[in-house]
Amino acid sequence: MDSTSATKLQLHKKKTWFLLLTFSLLLSTLLITISITSTSSTTPSLLNYAHNRKPKPPLPQFVESKLHVASISPNPVPKLAYLISGSAGDGVSLLRTLKALYHPRNQYAVHLDLEASAEERLEVAELVENEPVFKRVGNVRMVTRANLVTYRGPTMVTNTLHAAAILFKEGGDWDWFINLSASDYPLVTQDGNCY
Repeated sequence: MDSTSATKLQLHKKKTWFLLLTFSLLLSTLLITISITSTSSTTPSLLNYAHNRKPKPPLPQFVESKLHVASISPNPVPKLAYLISGSAGDGVSLLRTLKALYHPRNQYAVHLDLEASAEERLEVAELVENEPVFKRVGNVRMVTRANLVTYRGPTMVTNTLHAAAILFKEGGDWDWFINLSASDYPLVTQDGNCY
């Protein structure tokens, strides 16, 4: 093959490719135009069909739309429910956190998991039970059934739900639930005073 015939062949391939591209663009444009005009012309029949069908059930309502804003309490301090939990060796820091967070309006659940010894759990339970303020107000509860808690699994959720159930059943009226560990410590009291 000489260079002239090779050039003619390449030119023929380019023309064929260009013609195919042009044809596909024209065909696409034609199909889009037909679909637009056919949709607008069939709209009345679709509307008639829609009127003859059974009505659709109403769209689901979100819970938020059904909530009613409660009247504002004369006391701006919310009632909180706390779960303060720890593991082996956390008994002292758990009590320290509990005392720092304590407010008579709040509810508290205290939990030492199964990694803590039975003696440590019993010691914390006795200290909670014998604390005069806790005893008088009656808003601190020791979770007596120690749960095994792995902090990367479903047992943490189970423990939290267990404590919330106890606080709902025995503590009753509270606004917010807060889950803390024995190593957490507040910088400001609930009344806004700094330590």
